[in-house]
Amino acid sequence: MAGEIPDLIAQERTGTGKGAARQARRDGLVPGIVFGGDVDPLPITLDFNKLLTMLRKGRFKSTLFNLKVEGHDDVRVICRDVQRHVVKDLPTHVDFMRLKRTTKINLFINVEVVGEEECVGLKKGGTLNVLRPEIELVVTAADIPESIEIDITALEIGDNLTISDVKLPEGAKPTIDRDFVIAQVSAPSGLASSDDDEEGEDGDAAEAEATE
Repeated sequence: MAGEIPDLIAQERTGTGKGAARQARRDGLVPGIVFGGDVDPLPITLDFNKLLTMLRKGRFKSTLFNLKVEGHDDVRVICRDVQRHVVKDLPTHVDFMRLKRTTKINLFINVEVVGEEECVGLKKGGTLNVLRPEIELVVTAADIPESIEIDITALEIGDNLTISDVKLPEGAKPTIDRDFVIAQVSAPSGLASSDDDEEGEDGDAAEAEATE
């Protein structure tokens, strides 16, 4: 289970309708609604500046939050829509959905690399490149992994590790259908340059022979 689900602090919104929403915005708040979970929708407000900071960090709609509203039990939610001002592009309303344990959601999960000290390619001077430090997975709300572990122990210089090499948690699957690369062990830059030079010399020699 994911160990670091961020808290989202909100207040219950007493008024509804356009007038109450406009007043909330004048007070530096963004109105929102929490729906789903077989209970009544809950109107809320969020601090405008804090919400804007989270939105600018990216992936707001694919982040699981622990919603905290005074007077209500904490609940896990995910954003389903952010309405924005047509000119200023600033948030004016946010919709959140409560999650059941069986709900399927898309989340970006961090990649954890193991086996670096034993990696064959790294021992030979290779360089590890993690092309995808996060992987977007479809997971159930009750079984969200804290990270995805990739073992690079057996990688030689020039080898790739793809998603098909990874044992995913039960019920999880990538959002991308193709077998994409997560990490690779590249040749040292000096060796790569040397190889390129040798190839260039061989090519020049071959061209000279062909000319003669």
